[in-house]
Amino acid sequence: MCGIVGILGRHEASPILVEALKRLEYRGYDSAGLATVNDGHLERRRAVGKLVNLSDLLVREPLAGKAGIGHTRWATHGAPNLANTHPHRAGPVAVVHNGIIENYRELRAELTELGTGHSTDTDTETVALLAQHYLEAGHPPREAAMRTIARLEGAYALLFLFDGEPDLLIAARKGSPLAVGHGDGEMFVGSDAIALAPLTERITYLEEGDCAIIARDSVEIVDENGNIANREMRRIEIDPAQIDKGGHRHFMAKEIAEQPTVISDALRHYLTEDGRDVVLPGTGVDFAGIDRMVLVACGTAYYACLTAKYWFEQLAGLPVDVDIASEFRYRHPPIPDRTAALFVSQSGETADTLAALRYASGRADSLLSVVNVPESSIARESDVALPILAGAEIGVASTKAFTCQLTVLLLMALRAGRDRGKLDAEALADRLSALRGLPAILNRVLARDSEFREAARALAEAGNALYLGRGLMYPLALEGALKMKEISYIHAEAYASGELKHGPIALIDKTMPVIVMAPCDALFGKTVSNMQEVMARGGRVLLITDAEGAQQQDDGVWRQVILPQVDPALTPILYALPAQLLAYHTAVAKGTDVDQPRNLAKSVTVE
Repeated sequence: MCGIVGILGRHEASPILVEALKRLEYRGYDSAGLATVNDGHLERRRAVGKLVNLSDLLVREPLAGKAGIGHTRWATHGAPNLANTHPHRAGPVAVVHNGIIENYRELRAELTELGTGHSTDTDTETVALLAQHYLEAGHPPREAAMRTIARLEGAYALLFLFDGEPDLLIAARKGSPLAVGHGDGEMFVGSDAIALAPLTERITYLEEGDCAIIARDSVEIVDENGNIANREMRRIEIDPAQIDKGGHRHFMAKEIAEQPTVISDALRHYLTEDGRDVVLPGTGVDFAGIDRMVLVACGTAYYACLTAKYWFEQLAGLPVDVDIASEFRYRHPPIPDRTAALFVSQSGETADTLAALRYASGRADSLLSVVNVPESSIARESDVALPILAGAEIGVASTKAFTCQLTVLLLMALRAGRDRGKLDAEALADRLSALRGLPAILNRVLARDSEFREAARALAEAGNALYLGRGLMYPLALEGALKMKEISYIHAEAYASGELKHGPIALIDKTMPVIVMAPCDALFGKTVSNMQEVMARGGRVLLITDAEGAQQQDDGVWRQVILPQVDPALTPILYALPAQLLAYHTAVAKGTDVDQPRNLAKSVTVE
């Protein structure tokens, strides 16, 4: 989850590295550091906390050199203190690392027996010390790095920089993403394309087990078997506006506001020109030829899958199992014949989801994925990868990626309904017509931002909150509670409304806000009964509903947010906005770090 960058450049590396790290800070912000080779000598600067602390240090203690590596850390092994901050240096070598070295204790013990001590709590220091050992044994830098990499077990993206070698970087990737950027007489390395976008349009993604020996005008890539590998060079086009706040106070606010636009982009991508049918990429998916689907994801993407379960079962009559990736991969579940496995991940690099996909490979009839990065590992290893087209999402708490995931999953469910004979052509066209009108409705909700801000001021005083929902609103209640926890640090739990009396009702008192997500649908009356149970015990209900629901239930409700009425199948996408806006404004009212909440990082590439 850490971010790493490297450069062999024509200009001073430090300011370029810092700017690249700013674009990667969503991956970790416990500490940051740089190392450069200047006049043949390796030097480094490191600081604990946000990247601005490193920037301040570099003003006081400049770091010269046109070759360098940088790192922004999300702590795994060892506390976020200066000793544990990357880059780690052992004599003539400096290393930055994203991932976890699983056998570092064995390697550390081996080095200790050889008389090499350790000064940090990190697994990464062991990599640097092992490389130093091979250098001192007389191996040149390239061979020392390769021998070191061969000894490592676990997941890693690594960069090595050597004393006296201003024209050499060595990169390695196993389980964590890494890309090489090609310039004119200079080369770049980054954890993802966002870091490199302002520097180059030409990118080569390293594949699993690759090692890259990088000079200023060339790169040699060796695969896991030691063979020269020719990896495709791709052109990337990332609009710089995607990686700035665009006048908003936070990236999260910007990304919430972008949802009507990116959902429109996704619809244009997947719908025929007349808007009456869904076209999936490549060979598509034979939904009529499968009997069951397995949906696997983590975090917010898991809640998108829970929502999709309702859609696939109700619209297509297709049974669906949904699993958390970290449980699926270790449960070793049987996968029957005629089963399609679908994996959802914003980054396409989520470690547990990628491992689950690899488990399903060869067992499921087809591997499908819904991702935001078409070049990601999950996309490349899928039979069919469906991009969500959300654009760069920088805020740690997912917003536009979630609603784009929902949009693509709904399109898949509608296509499945048509393929399986549950929807005729006219019924499909009617559903798609309603979906095409949704972005305009989302804009109307966003225009009422002040209502959510006012409600959030009251929520900010609470220490706990409950979210309730039934049917399609149950996964949205889960997502709303997660958003509130992530960025406001208010303890929030979500339950299917019918489960209230089976335990959670014991928590209800006059201090407990209960956010109820309830469009006026077939289950609305049952939800009202659950609300009455809350209000009878002094609980404060914040009801999110439509005009018809508000008319039917307004007695005793603490607050109401009234949304436009839409096709019931579209309510999860619509009701995601109040879940996001309430969490956002509550966090702002509490003064928390909205875009970089404590202990979290955006891309979870470690277990």
